[in-house]
Amino acid sequence: MKQGLFPFPVRYALRSLLLFVSALWVTSCTHKPDLQGFPVDKWQADKGGCQSVRMGLLPEFKKIRHNLKGTSSNDFVELFGRPDINEIADRNQEFYVYFLEPGPHCQDITKKSDAASVAIRFSSVGLAAEITFQKGVPIK
Repeated sequence: MKQGLFPFPVRYALRSLLLFVSALWVTSCTHKPDLQGFPVDKWQADKGGCQSVRMGLLPEFKKIRHNLKGTSSNDFVELFGRPDINEIADRNQEFYVYFLEPGPHCQDITKKSDAASVAIRFSSVGLAAEITFQKGVPIK
């Protein structure tokens, strides 16, 4: 029986090293966006948009939204806080929904709400691909 260039334990270690380096390379491709002085602390403090602070920040958010594309989902949560709604879509895509104004979700987050919201679609590799504004939660 013919053996490979390396014995089994060495091949296993090389594969593990290759996987680790690949994962490190993929995560290093993300970038922290330039927020141009956007007050993320005010955004984070207005959970669910229930105090209407986020609606007041909307013009500033729209100015920086193009800078947010390519941001990893982890970096997005670090910057803007946990989303009000997190949805998994087809092909391992994910939506983070942040409400901008008060609605029924302020009393019970499980209630359907047609309040203004912003949805960030993350691709299957976890990078922000699209930012949309709508009423309620995006349709899959």
